[in-house]
Amino acid sequence: MRLIALALATLLLLIQYPLWLGKGGWLRVWELDRQVTQVQSHNDGLKERNSKLESEVEDLKTGTGAVEERARFELGMIKKDEIFVQILDAGTASLPSAPPAASATPKH
Repeated sequence: MRLIALALATLLLLIQYPLWLGKGGWLRVWELDRQVTQVQSHNDGLKERNSKLESEVEDLKTGTGAVEERARFELGMIKKDEIFVQILDAGTASLPSAPPAASATPKH
């Protein structure tokens, strides 16, 4: 009787092996599910970035506000009849090599 119980227990373990550790087993399914979740979150981030870029491209195509903003902050350009005001931080005022913080304010 004891030999039959031991044989049945051994068969049960042999049957369980492919379920847990074999190709397509639960451990593999859990790992693939984790990878799918990770890729989906990465894709969501990329979709959000693409949406922002798409709206920026649309704004650059249709309006002049975005072009003016880029010209002001990236190129340091100002409009006619505007006064350029340069504000230095107290910590960077004594450092001649530090780039100054620039802002353009319209003349009222």
